[in-house]
Amino acid sequence: MRDTRLFRVNQPLYRSLGWADVLVLVGIAVLLYVGVRLAVDSPMVLSAPTIDLGLHWLPLYAGLSLARMFAAYILSLIFSLVYGRLAAYNRQAEMVLLPLLDVLQSVPILSFLPAVVLSLSALLPQRLAVELSSVVLIFTSQVWNLTFAWYQSLVTIPKELREVSTCFGINGWLQFSRLELPFGAISLIWNSMMSWAGGWFFLMAAEMFTVGQRNFRLPGLGAYLQEAASRGNLWALGWGIVTLLLLIVALDQLVWRPLLAWSDRFNLQMVSRDNPPSSWFYDVLRNAQLVAWFHQRVLRPVSAAVDGYLSRRFQARGLSATSPTPGYVGRILGGLVIAILAYGALRAGQMLSEVSLTQWGNIALGVGATLLRVLGALAVALAWTLPLGVAMGTNPRLARWLQPLVQVAASVPATALFPAVLLVLLRLPGGLNLAAVVLMLMGTQWYLLFNVIAGASAIPQDLKYTATLLQMDFWRRWRVLVLPAIFPYVITGAITASGGAWNASIVAEHVEFAGETHNVIGIGALIARATAVGDYPLLLAATLAMIVTVVLINRLVWRRLFRIAEQHYRME
Repeated sequence: MRDTRLFRVNQPLYRSLGWADVLVLVGIAVLLYVGVRLAVDSPMVLSAPTIDLGLHWLPLYAGLSLARMFAAYILSLIFSLVYGRLAAYNRQAEMVLLPLLDVLQSVPILSFLPAVVLSLSALLPQRLAVELSSVVLIFTSQVWNLTFAWYQSLVTIPKELREVSTCFGINGWLQFSRLELPFGAISLIWNSMMSWAGGWFFLMAAEMFTVGQRNFRLPGLGAYLQEAASRGNLWALGWGIVTLLLLIVALDQLVWRPLLAWSDRFNLQMVSRDNPPSSWFYDVLRNAQLVAWFHQRVLRPVSAAVDGYLSRRFQARGLSATSPTPGYVGRILGGLVIAILAYGALRAGQMLSEVSLTQWGNIALGVGATLLRVLGALAVALAWTLPLGVAMGTNPRLARWLQPLVQVAASVPATALFPAVLLVLLRLPGGLNLAAVVLMLMGTQWYLLFNVIAGASAIPQDLKYTATLLQMDFWRRWRVLVLPAIFPYVITGAITASGGAWNASIVAEHVEFAGETHNVIGIGALIARATAVGDYPLLLAATLAMIVTVVLINRLVWRRLFRIAEQHYRME
């Protein structure tokens, strides 16, 4: 590790909000306004298909939900690979893409969903609109941690690997397939697991959504669980949860564990591990003659053909990419975009003018209250995910036992368990305030845990041997080796976890339970109430207030720490 002094830097890292941030915020405000405007014009009454609680429907519902999850994940992966690479290697694009990423991951999913669903239903047939909205919601719960992890991997590639790539004149495609993807494979796989867990977390909201008399529902496992819970059918609810758990375990055994065993070859180290990750299914595939024949006769020729074609499409160049100076056409298009944004900002401002001073005061108070809960949830999450994540990342034998349990725990929708949690916590002195922090914790702690595991797994074995030869005690090993090594991953996890905590505030601070409505002071409660009563000006104002707050925190705190990780804690 280059440096173990956490906050000693060689150049100022503070960067205030610039024109790019303002432009991005205005653009998001305009998009939110357009969604709200279309929502107002959507049909007032919408029906939805009924959900049959018969057990023979469970396989079909599970398959439909799995298909939506897979479609959203493919979109998330493609988006992350393209977006993260542009932000990492194009400095001009980075000025816009990073602020935009801060904004997008801070947009409260559950408050943005009404605008998405209602606006699409005003433009498309209902079934298609609801299907697209469901995939969009799952996509937004999967994509941001993947994008941050991919970007973090790209900016922390060792300089000697960059220099070798440049010296050999490797073209862009080979850089991507031979250097960047292998280097970021471990982080991408662990964050993919987290993305699927986040998708399962929001599955119930994605497949069953109601606004007034507008009923948006899709046949699927999430809708099945929600319907069983609302009817009080514990038998169906139990079988639904069992089906969800079986899906999670099957994915862990047949997909994620084989991928982790395969990705160990990309670990940056000079000696092999004592206990490398293993997978029985990966061993079966590797030893199967049919798979070997398919790889030799189909995959290898296709891969060689794709490499040859794409290699010819890219000129040999270094890793750093520069963008050409925009010509007249680009300037004209830029002017049109600015004009459209200005008009949209004016219209959004007119809607925001309908918000009273009292409501603005409630918004400011709600932001402060929710911020305290987010900080509390983040502190609790860090306290237990750091030791457990390092233990799992450095001890594959322990990981083999705990990984399925962690996968299951992270994937079970906290919203399905929240009624039982409320039943206990509402009787304690903290009441709903404590329950809100617990729900935020249940939905966001896994972002930190999976990133810490990925960071600890990437520590080279030779550095561990060196620490042992130097006879470092426990605390010195953590201070000199472990904490610097996992620091970039912790920051990546903290950024996405804090954004997830702000999102979870919408369902944590305003709860309907046992026929009663419970709420506390917070921006999430304001958004939930505005959604329930259709107060669109207040919904727009509260959502923008949350976005601006999260962006400021990201720019003034997390982005600074991210730059420290990029400059001082890379493996080289």
